[in-house]
Amino acid sequence: MVTKLRKAEYEAELAKLHLELVKLQDWVKARGMRVVVLFEGRDAAGKGGVIKRISEPLNPRVCRIAALGTPTEREKSQWYFQRYVAQLPAAGEIVLFDRSWYNRAGVEHVMGFCAEPEYEDFLRAAPEFERLLTRSGIILVKYWFSVSDDEQERRFQERLADRTKRWKISPMDLEARRRWFDYSKAKDVMFAHTDVEHSPWWSVDADSKKRARLNCISHLLTRVPFEDVDPPDLKLPPRGKADPGYERPPIDSMRWVPARF
Repeated sequence: MVTKLRKAEYEAELAKLHLELVKLQDWVKARGMRVVVLFEGRDAAGKGGVIKRISEPLNPRVCRIAALGTPTEREKSQWYFQRYVAQLPAAGEIVLFDRSWYNRAGVEHVMGFCAEPEYEDFLRAAPEFERLLTRSGIILVKYWFSVSDDEQERRFQERLADRTKRWKISPMDLEARRRWFDYSKAKDVMFAHTDVEHSPWWSVDADSKKRARLNCISHLLTRVPFEDVDPPDLKLPPRGKADPGYERPPIDSMRWVPARF
């Protein structure tokens, strides 16, 4: 059984990692780097929590999250990777994919949303697609979040009992539970074809959410080479002088939110 990480210890370590993430962000922006991070794994494995903690201290104009929904009819007629290409970073940007093109190797294959030739073609094409990305200078990091059956069950029950978390369980998640072993086999096949030297998979033990967050962030910091960029010294200028001819409207002329707290 995984020992529980004390809240104070977790928050102290997370604060240190957040500072390093800001340094990484500044370096990416200063050097015009392009970084792509994929987050895949079991339902309720904690991908969203890690993504949230990575993006939390960062400038949303530098680091953005790509979480694509169900493809439209038009997108279904495109080259499979096309709608993901549109989300790739420009110079000085980081993109965190909350699920990615690997939907085809997982949910689409298991649930029968793609034809077998499309699935087989994806397994051949994905390593070549990623080779093109890395050759173009993109830093690509792929994470798979692994959670035990018992822990996933506990998290699902928690979501069912908490109205604020109920939205996290979709009909697709419920169906995926019935096909646990089908997803396991699909993951093994996916790894066999796409865990390659130029774009390897990194597995995260996610039975402890807090440990998974710290371990994933600390590992990500080792996958993107960066140095500390000294920020420029900033000084607040004096407040501008008031225009003697200007009168502010009375406070009671504005609509105020009721002070209920």
